[in-house]
Amino acid sequence: MGPIRAFRSIGNSFGLAWWARIETNNPATTYWFGPFLTKRSLKAKMKLFLNDLSGEGIGSINHSYVRCRRVEPLTF
Repeated sequence: MGPIRAFRSIGNSFGLAWWARIETNNPATTYWFGPFLTKRSLKAKMKLFLNDLSGEGIGSINHSYVRCRRVEPLTF
């Protein structure tokens, strides 16, 4: 495990990691994208993730940025 990944894991275990919560309506799914050390780094990667979802023909997509602790599952 590299140092960045270790810091992300530690940050997540303490609830300090940044995550994106992405909700779609067709299909009705909630995705969690993260963890990230900073909100800035999360926002930088979000566009690629949202483009991937759009490319799959997903309906409307809403997202929010959350600082929290997450564990599996990351898709509902």
